[in-house]
Amino acid sequence: MSNITVLRGLEPRATEQEIFAAAQEYVRKVGGLTGLSYVTKPAFDKAVAAVAAATTTLLAELPDHPVTAAAEPPLRATGDRV
Repeated sequence: MSNITVLRGLEPRATEQEIFAAAQEYVRKVGGLTGLSYVTKPAFDKAVAAVAAATTTLLAELPDHPVTAAAEPPLRATGDRV
């Protein structure tokens, strides 16, 4: 797993998809999850939703901070942005 991408200061602002992807990466790393099973999926989904909500609130409340092009989220770097 790679480092978690900085979402603060993106122009245009981070999308829900980018925030969700970052939340998934964070929960997988913290939980030590490399795959999901029927036992782990409910806890994973609940944690991802909570982290995504907290991230959305955090980004909305922090002042803008410019990000360099090298720090763009993977979804933007590959042109997969929706």
